[in-house]
Amino acid sequence: MSQEPPHGWNPRDETAAGPAYALGGPSGRPERPPGRPRRPRRLLPTWRMVLGAVLGVALLLIGGFVAGYTLVHIPPANATATAQSNVYLYADGTLIAREGEVNRENVQLAQVPLTVQHAVLAAEDRNFYAERAVDPKAMVRAAWNTLTGKGKQSGSTITQQYVKNYYLGQEQTLSRKWKEFFIAIKLSREQSKSEILQGYLNTSYFGRNAYGIQAAAQAYYGKDISGIDTAEGAYLASLLNAPSAYDVTTHPENKPAALGRWKYTLDGMVEQGWLSPAERAAMTFPEPERAKPANGLSGQRGYVVQAVEEYLTGNGIIDENTLAAGGYRITTTLQRAKQEAFARAVDDEVMSRLDPARKADRNVRVGGASIDPATGQVVAMYGGVDYTRQYVNNATRRDYQVGSTFKPFVFTSAVQNGSRTQDGRRITPNTVYDGTDRRPVQGWSGNPYAPENEDGHSYGPITVRTATDKSVNSVYAQMAVDVGPAKVEQTAIGLGIPANTPDLGPSPSIALGPATASVLDMTEAYATLANHGRHGTYTLVSKVTKDGVDVRLPRTAPEQVVSREAADTTTSVLQSVVEGGTGTAAQSAGRPAAGKTGTAEEDKAAWFAGYTPELATVVAVMGQDPDTGVQKPLYGALGLPRINGGGAPARIWGRFTGEALAGEEIVEFDLRLEPGAAEEQSPPPSTATPGQETPGESSSSPGVSGTPGASGGASPPPPGETQMPPSGPGLTPGGAPPGDQSADDSAPGFAGGERPGGPGSDGGGSTPAVVGGGTGRGAGGLPAAPIPRR
Repeated sequence: MSQEPPHGWNPRDETAAGPAYALGGPSGRPERPPGRPRRPRRLLPTWRMVLGAVLGVALLLIGGFVAGYTLVHIPPANATATAQSNVYLYADGTLIAREGEVNRENVQLAQVPLTVQHAVLAAEDRNFYAERAVDPKAMVRAAWNTLTGKGKQSGSTITQQYVKNYYLGQEQTLSRKWKEFFIAIKLSREQSKSEILQGYLNTSYFGRNAYGIQAAAQAYYGKDISGIDTAEGAYLASLLNAPSAYDVTTHPENKPAALGRWKYTLDGMVEQGWLSPAERAAMTFPEPERAKPANGLSGQRGYVVQAVEEYLTGNGIIDENTLAAGGYRITTTLQRAKQEAFARAVDDEVMSRLDPARKADRNVRVGGASIDPATGQVVAMYGGVDYTRQYVNNATRRDYQVGSTFKPFVFTSAVQNGSRTQDGRRITPNTVYDGTDRRPVQGWSGNPYAPENEDGHSYGPITVRTATDKSVNSVYAQMAVDVGPAKVEQTAIGLGIPANTPDLGPSPSIALGPATASVLDMTEAYATLANHGRHGTYTLVSKVTKDGVDVRLPRTAPEQVVSREAADTTTSVLQSVVEGGTGTAAQSAGRPAAGKTGTAEEDKAAWFAGYTPELATVVAVMGQDPDTGVQKPLYGALGLPRINGGGAPARIWGRFTGEALAGEEIVEFDLRLEPGAAEEQSPPPSTATPGQETPGESSSSPGVSGTPGASGGASPPPPGETQMPPSGPGLTPGGAPPGDQSADDSAPGFAGGERPGGPGSDGGGSTPAVVGGGTGRGAGGLPAAPIPRR
């Protein structure tokens, strides 16, 4: 094989000396050949380099976008964004209270006037409906302006701001902005523009602790967002940029800046065609209301909130946990003018008369409620002096005896059931009973029961009407047996007394009011009497909404629980209590009125329950140690030996009722009475009751059949021994034994009235005395509930 090199190629002899430029100069570097020009150094990258860089950045951005879109998910809403307050309103829509840590009330977008929506868009994001969820150019521009000192700008769209408010937080970090960017893109694929705008309006902060545009409308203009006009809406929209800086009442010095922002918003609306130039030119700056302190639960507000919550949860309308989560708008039936009138009446008649130097005055509590009989709506309620000082609501508590305010239910039941006395006479307002003190009831199969009258006074023969005026215990205990204690109990329940009321039981003592129904319970029952025997469960709430959607409320049709004759005859008896019995102080209302006084055992509570044709109201003054919570007698309170139903309670009732109905036409009672209600009866045959004497008379007692030693066929007593009361109608003693009554419907009996004047009476005697209750025993030999005072 030839070893010749290829043609034209010469092997290099590395030992041979070559040209100087090939070996390099003194520095060892290759030198430029002689005559060859120097190549210029490159200052700009080649197009290949640019293309490579662009492609690299693009790939990096695309990879980052894909990674971000894949890894960032839409999170659950943050707790602050979903938290709302429950809003409580009067019947006319004015605010009572807000309950909750966050002052927010969500609304539907349809509730926000279109001009207000446009104002927000003009101020914050004029291209909202046309743009994408994110605006990279705006973000870059905002970042550049921030870096160059032209002011801090977000560059965020409304969608991004909503994401920040609802899903994330307000911290200024790159990680939050990163998440915001991708969540906004994803959210725009799941929600419409209208849904996003609605969320934005409900989550944005407007200053004055107002989150959401509804709370802002109330905070700045005292009205719902639906009532905000264009100029006001433009101001609210302006606040979104800098709430505290643009609040012109809190910071008057900033008004020029706020005015400039407001004009900017309106001009933007004109620019977008949402507002005509003429309308814009006619607008003046709408001065907002002065900032108000937080509307907490002080005064009566806390009692109202507590009662409404009990009503909603107790009737199964909203469960407790759901209600606590907030967001409900609750319109009550309370009328603001009547609510304020009740508070004034209590303040003037009781609170202003308390003396810190009097130990008994620190125990005084007052509760009250008023119901429109025609509708069953609670129009006013007084829970106590201040919810932050006295937590328990005195209008709804069930731990004080109702006393003689229960007696009318006994009489109503007697009329309803056509009941008769032990010797067979039908019970009417004119039936004569034996009013002897400690007279044993007849026809009762349980242990002997002989209740004590007020101050141990014996009245002898006395009509039911007069026994009601004087609140004679011995008469009403006997009447309860004549009707049947079980029937009395059922009548009371039908009228509105809860069946589970403590100490509401079928024994003769039921007539004297040992039951501890609440003031509101008693108001409901008296409202049924005022409504001619028709009862509908009382209503404290007229409307409930959440996020603009109505919550269904129970609607109970009124029911005729006792006959009209039974209810109206009771009303006629109670009218005389106000006209000449122990409730005369109620005449201050200046209206036709019916009512009954009552006092709990040991004077721990004093009551007045009454009504006009238009309004049923009950007031109770209670005694309770503020430190221990123990019930205390009211002796010495208000500087009086004792508090009775005909005193402060009746005065509060009269003052409130007169003011609540001021300006309304006076309406008389339209009564349909039972047969014989207006006729006087002759005294029944006299029957002797061993050991009992009428004041100043012999020991004979009229017409009590079944009394030991009685001779049922005896002739009437001679003149002077049995006297008819001057009021006329006579109520016969006794009543048919259990099972002897003819039951029509079941209606509670109504009778009442304390003994006017004299020591210990509810009529305001000058020298009241403390008298203990009776010591009767209930059915089956078990001790009956303590006998309350009248």
